Amino acid sequence: MLQPMRVLVIEDEPELAEILQRGLTAEGYTVDVARDGLTALELARFEDYAGILLDLMLPGLNGYRVCATLRREGIRTPILVLTAKDGDYDQIEALDTGADDFLSKPFSYPVLVARLRALVRRGPAAVPVRLAVGDLVLDRAARTCHRGTVPIPLTPREFAILDLLAHRAGEPVPKTDILRQVWPDEVEDPNLVEVRVGRLRRKVDLPFGRNSLCTVRGVGYRLVDDRARG
Repeated sequence: MLQPMRVLVIEDEPELAEILQRGLTAEGYTVDVARDGLTALELARFEDYAGILLDLMLPGLNGYRVCATLRREGIRTPILVLTAKDGDYDQIEALDTGADDFLSKPFSYPVLVARLRALVRRGPAAVPVRLAVGDLVLDRAARTCHRGTVPIPLTPREFAILDLLAHRAGEPVPKTDILRQVWPDEVEDPNLVEVRVGRLRRKVDLPFGRNSLCTVRGVGYRLVDDRARG
């Protein structure tokens, strides 16, 4: 007999959390509930969930940071964000942080169930093991970096920053996105990003006479294939 699929509801409003738990249980799911971000992380790290329903406004650690942390740690469970914040930028930020879908409160319960069912059916998103931006290559499985055939030793934080920039190659990546992905449990301090990016440049660009890690003034950074400039 097949075991019920397990889903995680991350919601700090007790009444809504109970409604979701009862309703999804009636749909045939096994449902765990977390009322804050830190508890949610612990559960998501140690349980194999088919899907996650995630509120953004959580105590302890907000939903953006929960999502960013899970993705940074390689947890690809489909995430459906539920939130009263319904602005375009909120949706964009949630999706850019790693969420798979977004539903604004108040929502239609049948629509929520259909969206969750679609995400569960689709399963975790495939993650490319190898990322290349020009001749700068990251192996995400081995956690290694090369410029051409030359290995470049990176710290875990440096690799995480470069991985994010390579995944969004050519796009300006805001400093806030980097902070949420790489330092999810710490106070947001743009200086952390500036210092680490400076070190990265001294490793991946300067020794090779390159300029692939670009500053986007007032926004953040962009990783590009700069070989045509040379």
